[in-house]
Amino acid sequence: MSDSREDFDFEILEKEITKTPSLYKVIMFNDNYTTMDFVVDILIEVFNKKEEDAIKIMLDIHRTGSGICGVFPYEIAETKVNIVHSKAREKGFPLRCGIEKE
Repeated sequence: MSDSREDFDFEILEKEITKTPSLYKVIMFNDNYTTMDFVVDILIEVFNKKEEDAIKIMLDIHRTGSGICGVFPYEIAETKVNIVHSKAREKGFPLRCGIEKE
């Protein structure tokens, strides 16, 4: 009888471990001071975008006020936002990003 209980406990644990984490969009917001070149550089460096894709996202941010930089599990999204804010502060730009659950 104890063998079947051990199998059952293992099965529950396995299901909990393989649960897919929630995903979050990292959204970058337009401002009147951050240069377009800096935004493109951030998209390439922090979000691993190709230059062509980074330019498209930057133009979307510029034209509509915001753009999606990527979709990640919460901890990764939060880390990327912190990196963007840190790099922007270093250069004196007010660039802002946020996280939104997908």
